[in-house]
Amino acid sequence: MSERMFSEEHLEQLRSFPEITSDELIRYFTPTAADLAFVSPGGRGPVDRLGMLVRLCALPWLGFVPDDVASAPPAAVARLSERLGVGPKALKLYGKREQTRSDHLGQVAKYLEWKTAPAGSQAMKELEQFLLDRAMEHDSPTLLFNLAREYLMAAKVLRPGALIL
Repeated sequence: MSERMFSEEHLEQLRSFPEITSDELIRYFTPTAADLAFVSPGGRGPVDRLGMLVRLCALPWLGFVPDDVASAPPAAVARLSERLGVGPKALKLYGKREQTRSDHLGQVAKYLEWKTAPAGSQAMKELEQFLLDRAMEHDSPTLLFNLAREYLMAAKVLRPGALIL
């Protein structure tokens, strides 16, 4: 159904970083001292620190982290790289290994107290009930999709892929 609901171009937008406003830049991409300490334990290089910090800031902003972290908005990357004292071009080298990206996302989610919602989990059952209740009032799949995104963000649940959702 979602393949008919969204064009391939729209699906790509749902998987990617959107443009960022100046308010979003300040709100989501201003790491605290604790955030900087979290990404900077001994042994972690500058590339990984910057990549993790982008993930840490993107999760509360979007409710998920796009696979291509290097495509984060340049203003956000510049802001974070300045805070870390790392060149922004370092992000292009981040996450060459899928396992690194996956591990870092798990660590960031745990740090921010976000949880995952595998199929059949309690979180997904609650989402399904929430959507069923709303579907009785609205017949727009796009509206229901957006309500689901908002619901998951409010519950601090990592958004599953657009096709799964």
